[in-house]
Amino acid sequence: MVDFSKISEFFESSNIPKNMLNRGQLVLNEFLNPLKILFEQRAVPDKPWTDDQIDFLLQTLSNMDTDKDINAARVGEREARIASKLHLRTSAGFCHGVGRSGFLSAPQPKAPGGSIMYEITNYLARNILRNTGLPNIKDAIVVPLCTGMSLSLTLGALKPDSSINKRTILVPQIDHKSLLKSIDLMGFQTKIIPGQIFGDAVRIPIEQIRNNLDDDCFAIISITSFFPPREHDNIKEISKFAQENNLVHIVINAYGVQSSEWMKLIRSAIDAGRVDAIIQSTDKNFLTPVGGAVIASPIKEKINKISQTYAGRASATPVVNFLISMLSMGLSGYQRLLKEQQENRELLERKLGEFAEKINQRILDIYNPVAVALSLQNLKQKQIYALGGALYNLRVTGPRVYNPEENTFGTCCSNYPIPYIVMNAAIGASEQDITFAVERFEKAYYQIVQ
Repeated sequence: MVDFSKISEFFESSNIPKNMLNRGQLVLNEFLNPLKILFEQRAVPDKPWTDDQIDFLLQTLSNMDTDKDINAARVGEREARIASKLHLRTSAGFCHGVGRSGFLSAPQPKAPGGSIMYEITNYLARNILRNTGLPNIKDAIVVPLCTGMSLSLTLGALKPDSSINKRTILVPQIDHKSLLKSIDLMGFQTKIIPGQIFGDAVRIPIEQIRNNLDDDCFAIISITSFFPPREHDNIKEISKFAQENNLVHIVINAYGVQSSEWMKLIRSAIDAGRVDAIIQSTDKNFLTPVGGAVIASPIKEKINKISQTYAGRASATPVVNFLISMLSMGLSGYQRLLKEQQENRELLERKLGEFAEKINQRILDIYNPVAVALSLQNLKQKQIYALGGALYNLRVTGPRVYNPEENTFGTCCSNYPIPYIVMNAAIGASEQDITFAVERFEKAYYQIVQ
C-alpha cells in the first residue's frame, strides 16, 4: 500500500532530482497534514480546509464502503445500488448511509468509511458546541432530521417507562407549528402556559410554569431563540424546576448557537439543575442545506439512548453537510462569522432605528441577539396587510409582519396590541443584506402609504 507521506521514496532511483522529489513531497504533505490532525485530534480545525482537501477526505472514506468493492457479491435487499452516478455526488459517495436499524450511531458493516465519517462528525459537533459556550456538555450527535422531528425523536427516547402512564408535556407558549406537531406526533399532550406581556416583550413567568404542573406531566420544553416579541425562557429556573420535580427538560436552541448570551443561559442551566437534551438546527447555525440537527446533552447516556431510538438506517447527506461546513469554515472562520453576526445585528437596529424616527415609530424593547422589531402603529389595516407583499416583490426574504387584527399566532400570547415588522441579522447574512433590506423596506413602506 502506498504511504502518500513517503511517495517520493518510490522514485529515488529515477532520473528525477532528489531536491525536486523533496519539494513535491513537501507540498503533498502540507495538503495531507490537516487530515492527519483531524484523525488524531477529532476537533474542528482552527483553519479552514480547501474544497479539494474536503473532497479528498470524503472520497477516501466513501471508497471504504462495500458498494465500492468491485469484487463483492451483493445479494442483500439494501446494497447501496444506485440508478445514476449523480447519486454518488449528492451523497458524497456515502450511499449506504449511517448507522444500523435501531441504532443510529452504531458501526455499519457495509459502510466502514461511512462509520468513520459519522464518528468524526459527531466529535466535531460536540467540539464546536463546547467552543461556542457549552463546555459542560458530554456528548452530541448529528441527526438527519429537522429540529421538530429531532424533538420527536428525543421525546420518544426519554419518555417514561411503559409502566408509568404520564403523557403531558409542559410548554411555555411557543407559537411554532413544527414543535407542536412534533409533540402530537408522539401521542403526547401539551399543556401550554400562555405568554404574558411585559412592556413590549412576551415572557412566561416561572411562577406560572410551576402553577401548571400536575401529576400527568413528565417533561418540559424551554426555548432560547425565537421571533420577537417572544423572549427566551428563564432556562436556569426551569432547569431547577425540572430537577425538583423529576421532569425531562429539553431545550430548543433552534438558532441559538450564534448567540453567546443564549448559550450562556444553557450553560448556567446545566450547572444549576436538569437539562436532558439541547436541540439546534444545522442550517440555521452552521450554514448547511436544510435537513439536519445537532442534539447535545450533559449526560452521555442520554445521547446513546436517543441514538438507539432512531428507527432504521439514516441518510448520510445531512451528516456530510455538517462535516463539510465545519471543515470549510474551521473554528477561526466560524468565530469570524459570529463576530460579523453581532456587527450586523447592531447595524440592523441602527438603520431600522433611523427609519423609525422618520416615520414616528420605534424599535420595540425586546431582548433578542438576532432579530429587531419595529412598530407599525401608524399604518392602516390594509397597509399592514400589503407590506409583506410589497417586500416580497422587492425581493426581500424573511421579514415577518404582524397585524393584531389577523391571526395572533406567532406572538406567543393572546392579545399583543402592537403591529410590527421583524427582521433578522442571522449568521451568514452580509452587511449588504442588511443595508439592502432596510432600504427596500423604506421603499415598500412609502409605496403602501401613498
